[in-house]
Amino acid sequence: MKSGFVAVVGRANAGKSTLINVLVGEKVAIVSPKPQTTRDRILGVLTTEDYQIAFIDTPGIYKADNLLNSVMQKTTVDSCEDVDLVLFVMDAHEGISDTDRALLSKYSNLSVPTVLALTKTDIMPESLLISELKELSKENIDIVPVSARKNRNIKELIKVIVDKLPKGEKIFEEDIISDRSERFMLAEIMREKILLKFDKEIPHGVAILINKFALKENGKTYEINLDIICEKPNHKAILIGKQGSAIKEVSSFARADMEKFLGKKVFLTTYVRVKEDWRNSASLMKEYGYDIKG
Repeated sequence: MKSGFVAVVGRANAGKSTLINVLVGEKVAIVSPKPQTTRDRILGVLTTEDYQIAFIDTPGIYKADNLLNSVMQKTTVDSCEDVDLVLFVMDAHEGISDTDRALLSKYSNLSVPTVLALTKTDIMPESLLISELKELSKENIDIVPVSARKNRNIKELIKVIVDKLPKGEKIFEEDIISDRSERFMLAEIMREKILLKFDKEIPHGVAILINKFALKENGKTYEINLDIICEKPNHKAILIGKQGSAIKEVSSFARADMEKFLGKKVFLTTYVRVKEDWRNSASLMKEYGYDIKG
């Protein structure tokens, strides 16, 4: 039996969350095409008779411009401590940048094994993939080209990871697939729909606060009441939309996913509230569920 923790790191929008969802076989992390989608350390657990892998999904690596982003970057660094392996995820379908090389060198020089997953190969010309594999082979680490969307080479990536994990007993019970609570996942579902619906700065300035999450007496319906926190009055107006059209649409999409996640009907109530510059307020970030030390 092999088991261990694997920190999944890489630049923002490299495809880490999508890859973890495919590796685990369940949706444990929200996904959108926008950077900064993942804000927290999220655990996804893959268990078989022969191994158990605890994947740690981390925020994408980029330059922080507020307290929330600084906390997110620290989360990524901290997540690489006391793990058994680092899975570095690189999207190189437009070429390998100097930043990619520098980050790969940084994480491959840690005291634990590193595996490189080259993602989004389904949208890469084969000639580019071959040249990049040749270039990256100089790093002297295992490289696995994958496509999460096409489920390409996923089994091979798991095999490479398992080969490098230590022998040990299961860390979690077999039916555990994530360490996150239902309340956390419900908030993330709502945030995902906002990321997909709205453009530019608005979705990045949004937090979700679950006020009520309770099963009604009939045992068939959950009542969920939540606040969508934004930073500016004009952002609130956009989130609500003309005669409430935008908030109704995003809430409808979120409710459908919540019902799928919970396996029961959901009665969802949403409010949009303004808390200016909350991403630079440690007290508000704590209130909204972000892990601020001190």
